[in-house]
Amino acid sequence: MKSALFTGAAVTLGLLMASVGSAQASNAHQPTAQARQHGIVRAGDAYMGWKNNTTTTAAEPAPMSTTATVEGIDVSSHQGNVDWAGQWNAGRRFAYTKATEGNYYTSPYFAQQYNGSYNVGMIRGAYHFATPNDSSGANQATYFLAHGGGWSKDGKTLPGALDIEYNPYGATCYGLSQASMVNWIRDFASTYKAKTGRDVVIYSTTDWWTTCTGNTTAFNTTNPLWVARYSSTVGTLPGGWPFYTIWQYSSTPIDQDRFNGDYTRLQALANG
Repeated sequence: MKSALFTGAAVTLGLLMASVGSAQASNAHQPTAQARQHGIVRAGDAYMGWKNNTTTTAAEPAPMSTTATVEGIDVSSHQGNVDWAGQWNAGRRFAYTKATEGNYYTSPYFAQQYNGSYNVGMIRGAYHFATPNDSSGANQATYFLAHGGGWSKDGKTLPGALDIEYNPYGATCYGLSQASMVNWIRDFASTYKAKTGRDVVIYSTTDWWTTCTGNTTAFNTTNPLWVARYSSTVGTLPGGWPFYTIWQYSSTPIDQDRFNGDYTRLQALANG
């Protein structure tokens, strides 16, 4: 009886501590007014390209290139349970799913989205929304890996992606200097590489990358670039990258992405 009481108390304490941790994250990550206009109303709601997303106007979809490309999408909790058969029938062949944010949030829809895309035949991957102001790059990479961000050489799993972009909870560059931001990204990338053997994909915009990293060229020979620009052309690439690997070109009717290469090159990225 004494043991049972102790166990019950321990469980209660654990739940209480989890609740406190969640509350602390919520208090520390209050969305800005701009973020709220884009659907981010609480800690964990951030998603790829949030600042450019709109439900009232849409960027013109980019025309299909004459070179070989593969269409895909990225999703988060905002999409809920995705109709993956419908997405497959619409021609999408790869998908990235938000797994984590900071070291305090995991998407409740991750399993449905990550496994569902895989089950219909898509090549899938997971992404992490970075909050560099509240914990180290190594810490967040480890959290990401523990909650779905890993990689396996099964031919259907893409390397994880680091979503490093505008801060929906405060200062654009998270209060970090350009040098500190570069070091944070390096810390995340090197930790991910050490634990998986793969170079993490880096998602960003040319504007944010220039503003917050000084347009560093520290990653352009190692990490694949996923650039966001909602337009008919990809525009100037950040950081001296000679080409992009993925281009997020629209948020309508869902975040749309284009892989820069044919399907065999997409498979090669998955296989490492």
